[in-house]
Amino acid sequence: MEFGLFLEFPTPDGYTDQEAFAQGFTMVDEAESMGVDSVWLAEYHFSPFSVLSAPLTVATAVASRTKRIRLGFGVLLLPLNNPIRIAEETATLDHISQGRLELGIGRGTFPDHHDAFNSPFAESRGRFEEYLEIILKAWTTEEFSFEGEHYQCHNLKVRPKPFQNPHPPIRVGITSAETFPIIGRMGYPIFINPSRVFSLAELAPNIQNYRKAWKQAGHPGEGNVGLRVPVYAAEKAGDAYNEPMESTMASVFNLGQRVAGSASREGTSGNWEAQAEHIQGMTYDDWLRDKVVYGTPEAIVDRLGQLIEDLQLDQIIYEINFGRRIPYELQMTNLRLMNDRVIPHLR
Repeated sequence: MEFGLFLEFPTPDGYTDQEAFAQGFTMVDEAESMGVDSVWLAEYHFSPFSVLSAPLTVATAVASRTKRIRLGFGVLLLPLNNPIRIAEETATLDHISQGRLELGIGRGTFPDHHDAFNSPFAESRGRFEEYLEIILKAWTTEEFSFEGEHYQCHNLKVRPKPFQNPHPPIRVGITSAETFPIIGRMGYPIFINPSRVFSLAELAPNIQNYRKAWKQAGHPGEGNVGLRVPVYAAEKAGDAYNEPMESTMASVFNLGQRVAGSASREGTSGNWEAQAEHIQGMTYDDWLRDKVVYGTPEAIVDRLGQLIEDLQLDQIIYEINFGRRIPYELQMTNLRLMNDRVIPHLR
């Protein structure tokens, strides 16, 4: 089992951008000292809740201040970027980190991000697939050309090539049911964020669809499945229930509003209006049951262990500040308990 820490570099009420970056880097330093395997950086744009709009730049800073921890993206939004530039900069980061890069990628969930970058949301899947193909060619061939619907280039010789051979591990983010078999056919590990669509209990058949498509496409093995999940560990069950409540429900409220605001947009898949109504109708106890793992260290060991067994997980990326309003001291307690008393029992 692999375990990694998901980070958002949040801006709690009253924080300046400078304070948000300082606290985010302090969290990285603490994670390195505690033996955390990897950190996974979000990519957010136009958010009042986070300064993490340039994760490649932040990851380069993280690489320079750490020695051991692996660096991942959860996820880098390919359709919003130039694929040649991404190939160059990620290969450069792979060298700066001496081969510690994990390339988590996705197409992006919300249309407003795509609007601002002049990348139509309805084209996001096609752009994602083309851009990934271009990045792989840039990494692994001395010279290449590409003729696609969304991108064309000719006789390019991209340097540097990655430090890792043949390239950094790739993991694709998933937030919708139809994406599971698509990525299975493509043959990439997946990284599931269930918050918008799925309860944790509903993931099993979708993961089965991913593994079925993987096998039908002739890929060796059965694929590789990662899960992003909010966790909150506390010594007392009452504290684990009460302390993250305000932050959790703030996140639920914001998610419901964003899904409702995007429901009519071209390119969305599934019934976003129904999803928004479902999210907006959920209570805190509903969220605890279906979406997160909160409790004492012993209770979290049991819950995560059951998820690992039921879903045949290969990786868990745990989020210690769901809703971005949990005080820093409580985040650190959560992180210590996870690494001292939870993860060692699940290796």
